[in-house]
Amino acid sequence: MAAVGRTYWLTEPCRIRREDNSVRVERPDGSPVRIPITDIRDLIAFDHIDINTSALSLLSRSGVTLHVLDYYGNHAGHFSPAESMASASVVRRQVEITADPATRTAIGRSLVLATAENLRWALDTDLLDLALQTLRTALPDCQDSDAIMGQEGNYRRTAWAVLDTQLPAWLRLNGRTRRPPTNAGNAFVSYLNSLVYARVLTALRSTPLHPAIGFLHSDTDRRRNTLALDLAEPFKPLFAERLLKRTAAQKHLKASDFETDVGRASLSKDGRKKVAALVREELSTTVFHRTLKRQVSYEELIHLEALKLVRMCLEEKPYKPFRPWW
Repeated sequence: MAAVGRTYWLTEPCRIRREDNSVRVERPDGSPVRIPITDIRDLIAFDHIDINTSALSLLSRSGVTLHVLDYYGNHAGHFSPAESMASASVVRRQVEITADPATRTAIGRSLVLATAENLRWALDTDLLDLALQTLRTALPDCQDSDAIMGQEGNYRRTAWAVLDTQLPAWLRLNGRTRRPPTNAGNAFVSYLNSLVYARVLTALRSTPLHPAIGFLHSDTDRRRNTLALDLAEPFKPLFAERLLKRTAAQKHLKASDFETDVGRASLSKDGRKKVAALVREELSTTVFHRTLKRQVSYEELIHLEALKLVRMCLEEKPYKPFRPWW
């Protein structure tokens, strides 16, 4: 994983080729853009890309991850470097922790509670207080991932209904739908959730952790990197629901930013550009970190969250999921 560099958001169809130690991005209109490989942390493709093995080889050797989102904003997959920073000693400890049902379940419960509290914070309404208290009461009795996520689902359905009261009619979720999202609000949330997952996956690849050995999602989702799914949970409300509420209030999004059909919706070309710019700006937002005694960006908060798990594995320090303090 490159120690420095930026995330490049490919919101239009493009052709990616290698040019010496640079990546050349050829767009349908305009001249090619050449980016030194040392300036790239990862790439996120919102649209069709054409890439050859020479460019992939350069990305791999330089520790750059390529994330691919499908038409509806789902994280379709990623190309990762052949070598990672995973450490045998850390991964062994990670396996030991996740193999203990009591520990794994306790961490899963803490992730769900933190996510619920973060969603309450993001929506900033006391209409969720009763549902949050119900969740707090029910979680201690949940002894496996299915039970925990069942309680999380109950809470989220209530939260999404509350969110709809803060949105214009055309942006309301009317129930969470995926693969594909059925309306503009769901399309927005799907894209943002996928971007959070991509940011977490990139952060994990810069640590000695293995991204596929998780806690909460380990028994419910075997196709993706479950640790990345776990760590994404507390951050989703910070980006998805919070930004949906904000953009609606500021009237930043328009119906033309989405392509809708019967039972399905996705961001349009202009919509993808708007969302990419919105997320870039949000990731660069900084807050004062009380422990580090300095300003840190939202992007860095995600990396610091991954490091908490490293300390849990190496120092047996209890893991406390992210909660906004500002």
